[in-house]
Amino acid sequence: MELIINTTDSVPVFSQLIDQIKNAVTNGDLSPGDALPSVRQLANDLNLNHNTVAKAYKHLIRDSVIQAKGYRGTFIHIDAKLNCNFDLNTVVTFKLSETIQILRQTGATDSEIRIAFGNIMKIQQNSGE
Repeated sequence: MELIINTTDSVPVFSQLIDQIKNAVTNGDLSPGDALPSVRQLANDLNLNHNTVAKAYKHLIRDSVIQAKGYRGTFIHIDAKLNCNFDLNTVVTFKLSETIQILRQTGATDSEIRIAFGNIMKIQQNSGE
């Protein structure tokens, strides 16, 4: 599998990594159990900050496309092909859009919604949720 990153693209680098790994799984270039390079190794190979690669790996782990096995490494998840079709950002956007529409129907202004959203995010962040 060859990853090609375009730093001049408007798509963030970590998103390019996620998309290319998902495409490799979908196309059969990567199969369940295949090992991936470590975060540091891939960052060095692509001349990227290791935090960028770590962020992409965290998203892929969250979506069960890859799995980390401690010191043994990072591998393609057994259900990766099925999980490549799941896009959490789409789900979040859809749910937030629904909620905003309901709040607007009750008479809440966009400003009130933004303030309430920010307050809730702060409260949950401070409480560790």
